[in-house]
Amino acid sequence: MAEDSTGGHRAGETGLIVRIPEAEPVVGGWRKEFDSSAVLGIPAHVTVLHPFLPHDRVNDQVLGELGELFGSHSAFDVGFESCGRFPGVLHLAPVPEDRLRSLTSAVADRWPEAPPYGGRFADVVPHLTVAFSQDPSVLDGIEAEVSNRLPLTARVTSVHLLVFDGTVWHDRAEFALRG
Repeated sequence: MAEDSTGGHRAGETGLIVRIPEAEPVVGGWRKEFDSSAVLGIPAHVTVLHPFLPHDRVNDQVLGELGELFGSHSAFDVGFESCGRFPGVLHLAPVPEDRLRSLTSAVADRWPEAPPYGGRFADVVPHLTVAFSQDPSVLDGIEAEVSNRLPLTARVTSVHLLVFDGTVWHDRAEFALRG
């Protein structure tokens, strides 16, 4: 199925992400060219859980539970030292990844009706997407340029709830991690 201008997203869709602003100078240009989510307003990030609950189900109770859930996890540093690949995808690999996996597991355990990536993958691997392309030589070229600008380190202090309005993604809420 060809991707449309919304990247296949539907109005009212939500997602939980960890923003990685430190990566923007390294990957921002590539993302704008090779990742439709960047054009739709999603910054450089690691996905915690997408899709989450439909926007009309995200009420004050859900927001409160998300705040408590994320507030029970400590802030942490994450590094990006190398690139990785999935079929047709170039990404930055976070080190360590266990704290990011823990955030995803906590949300998926609390809301089993919202499995990561709709349940498409048995193992959800934390990553920061740089580019999509079915041409390996395109990804090779991007990887060579990005790799020369690594490593980078980020401090993870919060998780953002984003909602898609049919045109772009917007911040709905931010949940602080402890300390």
